[in-house]
Amino acid sequence: MLDMLHIILENIVDGAILLFEFIGVGIIIFSGIRGFFLYIRRSPDTKLTLAKGLAMGLEFKLGSEILRTVVVRDWKEIGIVAGIIALRAALTFLIHWEIKEEEKQ
Repeated sequence: MLDMLHIILENIVDGAILLFEFIGVGIIIFSGIRGFFLYIRRSPDTKLTLAKGLAMGLEFKLGSEILRTVVVRDWKEIGIVAGIIALRAALTFLIHWEIKEEEKQ
């Protein structure tokens, strides 16, 4: 019974991870395309719009990595996931900092 619940949990988490990754990638691609068109039109909001889109996409990807910690069992895998989480969190922090600096101007 417990093994069956574990398999169900793994399947649900794997599906959610794929969904969050897909949404994050989609947001990043959409933001990149939108930023490109804003750049072509010489819009002053280009940098801010692109940074906000990247931050939102990274938030979804960070959520998927946090979910990934639910199903990892090996200490090596936990270390790898922790490193990925730390890098994505640092990127998100830097992008949010850049957004704040850009909004001040």
